[in-house]
Amino acid sequence: MLKFILRRFGASIGVLFAASVLLYVLVINSGDPLKDLRESNAENRDLLIERRVEYMNLDMPWYQRYLDWLIGVGKCFKLECDLGTNRSGVEVNSLLALAASSTLRLVLLATVIALVLGILIGVLTAVRQYSGLDYGVTFMTFLFFSLPIFWAAVLLKEYLAIGYNDWIRDPSFTPVQLIVTGLIVGFLMQVFLAGSTRRRIITFAATAIFVAVALPTLTALDFYRNPQLGYIGVAVLTFVFALGATAAAAGLKDQRVLRPALITAALASVLQIVLVNVFIYYINWWIIIAGGILAVVIPYFIGRAMGGRRASLAAGVAAATGFVGAGLTVVDHLFRNWDNFLAMKPRPISTIGSQTPNFGGNFWETVLDQGTQLLLPTLVLTLVSLASYSRYTRSSMLEVNEQDYIRTARSKGLAERTVIFRHAFRNALIPIATIAAFDFAGLIGGAVITESVFGWKGMGELFRTGLDQVDPAPVMAFFLVTGTAAILFNLLADIFYAILDPRIRV
Repeated sequence: MLKFILRRFGASIGVLFAASVLLYVLVINSGDPLKDLRESNAENRDLLIERRVEYMNLDMPWYQRYLDWLIGVGKCFKLECDLGTNRSGVEVNSLLALAASSTLRLVLLATVIALVLGILIGVLTAVRQYSGLDYGVTFMTFLFFSLPIFWAAVLLKEYLAIGYNDWIRDPSFTPVQLIVTGLIVGFLMQVFLAGSTRRRIITFAATAIFVAVALPTLTALDFYRNPQLGYIGVAVLTFVFALGATAAAAGLKDQRVLRPALITAALASVLQIVLVNVFIYYINWWIIIAGGILAVVIPYFIGRAMGGRRASLAAGVAAATGFVGAGLTVVDHLFRNWDNFLAMKPRPISTIGSQTPNFGGNFWETVLDQGTQLLLPTLVLTLVSLASYSRYTRSSMLEVNEQDYIRTARSKGLAERTVIFRHAFRNALIPIATIAAFDFAGLIGGAVITESVFGWKGMGELFRTGLDQVDPAPVMAFFLVTGTAAILFNLLADIFYAILDPRIRV
């Protein structure tokens, strides 16, 4: 495996070098970088031309300019990258850092959400093949996949941003809205849960009535402007997740999995009260990251210690419970600050930019500001990527379900959940690893259309501006990041194959 990795890495360096030369030549020959100044009537035109020639080294042959750039890239191995300056004399290093941080915030969240939801939907539709749920999900995923991004972005701006901002000033529902919402949610729920005709009717009626009663009740409690989970709400939801995850993974009768999950839920419920002052007065991103790691690591070892022969499964369920409990605690504190955030920003969902200029809120209010700015572009990218992940997962699961070892597992009397998640799901993830790796690497390059529509100054904007201005420095910085990411994630996908299936050795 090591030999394969080294061989792949060496070949990738050669590909990067050849591609960089080709891209550099194409960019510098795509136009005249001095065109705007040659047509200018400014009195200091000659001085401006002289400065731009100096900034872009236009008095040197192209191969020498490229060699200077390559030497600057070589300094990255010493953590001293020198990517030159753009045509205005601004260091490309600083431009790249700002663009990469902006794009990573957008892309990472969208990719993770699309990957998780896509895999879950794909597994569910494969298990329920040719059902109403399967047909409905297939229709919706292809609909989302075929939507033009710019058109979907405009629709989200109109209804999810402008419409919501108008509604949140005085949240209310008309009787027609309650009836229509109840009918739609009831229909979707009966499709999702399936069952006999009688069960579908009961599910539909119960869900429709619940929605029609819950929405005005939450309005009366002012939940939409002042939401609260509270200590009890976080604890209840954490325990519900622990029971649900145990039931899905092993069944509630398996005490070796159930006990660590419940202990983790209890621990998360207690810690949210004990650490309340930390979350109010001392919170920062490093504390959240450290807390998230501990919320996974500690329950993992609890599950390993108490799981016996089911140690791996118990550790996984306990770790997931700990992570969800920690996440619910964070959500609760965001809810607690929502009313103050609305007071500072009455129209919370913005349609342009990655954050509100000169926003002066506390940590939680700043997170809410950046989160609401992320909402629309993240949702657009998620909807587009969701279709690919769900369809590939579904087809992969269906293919794996036809294998002999799956039939053997069922003939041995194993529970269906064990057959699906322990035997079929793991092997079905192998092709998904390739798709996810290339998708994430591609999106790191910047969702150019999405960033343009929502006014994000990310990698796509950096690339487009460099091309428009016939400026190779920003374009080559973009290439360096995206090309390296593509190679790195392709290599990680190969390694992930061996983790998923130890029989795979290249």
